Amino acid sequence: MVDTEITLIKPAGREQDATGVWRTTEPESRTILARMDDVSRAEFFAAGQGGMRAEFRFIVAPIEYEGEAVCEWNGKRYAIYRTYHVPGTDDLELYVQREVGVHG
Repeated sequence: MVDTEITLIKPAGREQDATGVWRTTEPESRTILARMDDVSRAEFFAAGQGGMRAEFRFIVAPIEYEGEAVCEWNGKRYAIYRTYHVPGTDDLELYVQREVGVHG
């Protein structure tokens, strides 16, 4: 495992304010600490059966993750296709893949 920094990205979207008016939100990003590790062979093949190409996983504290679907690491963007809270630990695994439509 390698300790590293990743940037979690929440894309622009729309949200309703307190008065009921819809507003466009700006993209938000923030950098957190994570541990990077390879995916298991079983994860690689299971993701492949679902049409995904598992690259690796980042292990973060659950409090750091707010449902973002994209992260950036080492100058490249990745889609977060699955999360997993490891029972009995304070670890949340973010499984990532490069995919069409995620640029960086």
